[in-house]
Amino acid sequence: MLPVIETFYSLQGEGYFAGSAAFFIRLAGCPVQCDFCDEQNSWSIDEDSKVDVEDIVGEVVESGAKCVVVTGGEPIIHRLQLLTNLLRSYGIRTHLETSGYGGTLTGTWDWITFSPKKIFKPSPEFYQKANELKIVIEDTNDFDFAEYHHSLSVPDTKFYLQPEWSNRDEIIPMIIEYIKLHPQWRLSLQIHKYLDIS
Repeated sequence: MLPVIETFYSLQGEGYFAGSAAFFIRLAGCPVQCDFCDEQNSWSIDEDSKVDVEDIVGEVVESGAKCVVVTGGEPIIHRLQLLTNLLRSYGIRTHLETSGYGGTLTGTWDWITFSPKKIFKPSPEFYQKANELKIVIEDTNDFDFAEYHHSLSVPDTKFYLQPEWSNRDEIIPMIIEYIKLHPQWRLSLQIHKYLDIS
């Protein structure tokens, strides 16, 4: 069983797969609890929210989705091998969104989005296994933070800078100028928020 906050079929709003269809499974529990988190309801685990993995996968299959994004909270605090095994048995792609902190990688993944957070040191394995590195930019100090994590990543990783939503009007022009000088980075926008969809 896994503690599920919500499930929904929508569009991926961020990063490399932005704009593509995806079924989201948001799991409860997060040791990071960022001050800019827009999913604070996912921080704690309510025993009543636990759902059988088979039922979760059944909902995905019924939706017709071909890709699942497991997010949180912080999903790596849970054992996810059974979930990914069942999803993949139906030919469904498995994507993970993680800060890399609070647990170890379980499950078999087609794509891993790694978004480390300040103060909390991620597990080193994610620098090797992540397909994309996404850094949220709140202010100019975060560019040094981004470059530090870039320096630890493997070269074929996709690198994204994403403005913190509440400061986006101020931050986006700074990110654009930074990317022009550091073209190894790309801009990630939370298009689901612009579109006002889940």
